[in-house]
Amino acid sequence: MEVHDGNESAKTGGDAQHPQRAGGARQAAMIRKLSSGGYRLYSRKVNPKTGRRRNLGTFKTRAAAEKHERAVQYFKRH
Repeated sequence: MEVHDGNESAKTGGDAQHPQRAGGARQAAMIRKLSSGGYRLYSRKVNPKTGRRRNLGTFKTRAAAEKHERAVQYFKRH
């Protein structure tokens, strides 16, 4: 028989490992640095057909990628 002590999020890797998502806050942007020195912005959701995140653009600077990410979020909600 399994005993539960009520501390499930720490065991299962829930919001205890991701404090920025606690309370339903939005996820961090998926910006990754490329070997070429640029940055690539990926969709927050995984494409169910391919199992990968969609490429939302490649940028020379992280600031440009973050600016585009904000524009994408604005467009989704307006």
